[in-house]
Amino acid sequence: MSRIKEAFQNHKAFIPFITCGDPDLETTRKIVKEMVKNGADLIELGIPFSDPTAEGPVIMDADNRALSAGTTTDDILAMAKELRSEIQVPMVFMTYANVVYSYGMEKFLSKAKEAEMDGLILPDVPFEEKEEFDEMCGKYGIDLISMIAPTSKDRIKMIAREAKGFIYIVSSLGVTGVRSSITTDIGSIVKMIKEVTDVPCAVGFGISTPEQAKKMAALSDGAIVGSAIVRMIGEKKTDAPEAVGLYVKEMAEAVHQ
Repeated sequence: MSRIKEAFQNHKAFIPFITCGDPDLETTRKIVKEMVKNGADLIELGIPFSDPTAEGPVIMDADNRALSAGTTTDDILAMAKELRSEIQVPMVFMTYANVVYSYGMEKFLSKAKEAEMDGLILPDVPFEEKEEFDEMCGKYGIDLISMIAPTSKDRIKMIAREAKGFIYIVSSLGVTGVRSSITTDIGSIVKMIKEVTDVPCAVGFGISTPEQAKKMAALSDGAIVGSAIVRMIGEKKTDAPEAVGLYVKEMAEAVHQ
């Protein structure tokens, strides 16, 4: 059984996102270990990009801080490889097509494989254009994670049928960021997905409180949280690991109920 499948095996999964290199890679490494220790089931490692089109101001600022600090894709791949020797939970990279293209797709995926990464999320690659990435990811045993948004409508089942690893359900239109409420009918999207696949699906974009996380996990197979964690790191900087660990513990407990 794959590590990603295992993450959803015994309970709903809590999936935190972190921008690598904000404020520095040593802090990133400490935060990931704290998140795992406090109940994170799967980790999304963001590789910073200068023009992250799916991100709101919080993650965009984190990307800029990480890049200004000199964080490189090589550094992040090396850090992921080191982390893998210490943690067993699945890890996926989240970045943009340009990052992978400019690094060299095959080189990137072969190094991700060396780091025992489990998946790759590329928010700017639509379903219709994923074939090249999907094929190369398959060659290296890395799942290209599909995203389904409220606007997917007639394409939901089509995307779900070909999905690997887990499906990332985008809860709201627009960019990432904390939202006071989520009004999308997540239940009906999940129902359509479950009609065609048993690949687990988790909800992200806008979740920041244990109540929201619990509600979204109850409707799906898990909850994804990014901006709330990234904002905390932006405020606390190198003092962030402990605070993020406490937050993840509270969120994971809400999701695991």
